[in-house]
Amino acid sequence: MPKPRAWQKMLSGRRLDLLDPTPVDIEIEDIAHGLSFVARWNGQTLGEYPYSVAEHSLLVERLYSRLNPRAPAKWRLAALLHDAPEYVIGDMISPVKAAIGPAYDDLDKRLAAAVHLRFGLPAALPAPVKRQIKTADKISAWMEATEIAGFTVAEADRFFGKPAPALLDGLALSLRPPVETRAAYLARHHALLAEMG
Repeated sequence: MPKPRAWQKMLSGRRLDLLDPTPVDIEIEDIAHGLSFVARWNGQTLGEYPYSVAEHSLLVERLYSRLNPRAPAKWRLAALLHDAPEYVIGDMISPVKAAIGPAYDDLDKRLAAAVHLRFGLPAALPAPVKRQIKTADKISAWMEATEIAGFTVAEADRFFGKPAPALLDGLALSLRPPVETRAAYLARHHALLAEMG
């Protein structure tokens, strides 16, 4: 029996092996393109456009920066890239991840390590940074849940924790065409890389 194909051809021309990803097969344009088309909440959101993982990632990076105003650019970049593996494996809601078990987590970690190395980050993020990004991720999920995914505030508080109102000042969810989200994601990525020097 021939081995099943475990790679995907990207629009950049790269061929990404999902079982053994390498940094040289990672391109930010592929990530931005894929994430701008991947819908959060399995597409079960209000609005004219799906709320994409790229848009979510931009919000998580903003929230992370608010929570950690002195964080260096490399950790803000890590926040922007926190869901980057989903450009090839999609955004699975937590109940599906739990049903699949550790195989999904292993795949996600391998892809994340390749992405991190590609952009000058350590393969595995330091535990405190990972926790801080997760906090920003949960605040983003709370905003998304209450604004576009049909959760009551009480439900969102129970599942994601109640965010400090001051953190949300001036923040709003963006629902825009994928081409605009992709451009914003790429621009933020380039700005953070430039700041890293």
